[in-house]
Amino acid sequence: MAEKTPKTRGLGRGLSALMADVAPSDADAPRTAPDRSVPVERVQPNPDQPRRHFDPVAMEELAASIREHGIIQPLIVRAAGDDMFEIVAGERRWRAAQMAQLHDVPVLVRDYGEEQVLQIAIIENIQRADLNPVDEAAGYRQLMDRFGHTQEQLATALGKSRSHIANSLRLLSLPDEVLGFLVDGKLSAGHARTLVGHEDAAVLARKIIKGRLSVRQAEQLARSDKPARQSASAAPVKDADTLQIERELAATLGMGVSINHAAGGEGGTLTLRYRTLEQLDDLLRALSH
Repeated sequence: MAEKTPKTRGLGRGLSALMADVAPSDADAPRTAPDRSVPVERVQPNPDQPRRHFDPVAMEELAASIREHGIIQPLIVRAAGDDMFEIVAGERRWRAAQMAQLHDVPVLVRDYGEEQVLQIAIIENIQRADLNPVDEAAGYRQLMDRFGHTQEQLATALGKSRSHIANSLRLLSLPDEVLGFLVDGKLSAGHARTLVGHEDAAVLARKIIKGRLSVRQAEQLARSDKPARQSASAAPVKDADTLQIERELAATLGMGVSINHAAGGEGGTLTLRYRTLEQLDDLLRALSH
């Protein structure tokens, strides 16, 4: 078994190098010279690969591309003993190569530890064009929670804006029903962002889907629903700074967050809403450090 690397506390040059390895695999991308070619039967998938579903139609399209152009970007592998290799990145290409009846696949052999392998697997999935917003956000959360990376570091290494990372993470604070709509493609990320922090997010999501509302109409619906609830409960309207803090905390914690200041005072209440006991356990562990 490969020796585990120490837990990384920043991206630095290490993950930048990993990013360089996980290159685009389309026909228009520049080719990367492989270290060698190996028979497909001597390559095995990573059992800890976080992505388990491979769309059959997309796989057929990739296999057809491989028949015409070959494998543009080599698979990244590491030695697995007995002259075998384990896939670090490129399982889709390996599967499609077999569908295209290729006997050998080009590979880059790397000496990666377990944590580096997991990071590459997450990064490769994040870079997939067909990744749904929930899986994308979950990938960012994994990189932050497991390896100590910040939003700024992820934005720099992945070529994303910090606001994109933050907005993606905010989605994870939505109820499970709304996340299901996102995964199924019934809601876009833009629609879902209008519901973050809303107590009736699931109800409004169903209204948005049923009415086929645009993002702007969804924003208007979310705004129009809040004043009525606030008036009924005599709750004060929150200022922009408080709302921004709520959004940032929700993105960081992956939970619903509500901040309420005592009128005319310095104190107030901070409410966290967890969806599962596992989320509560994670929060308690974080607070105990």
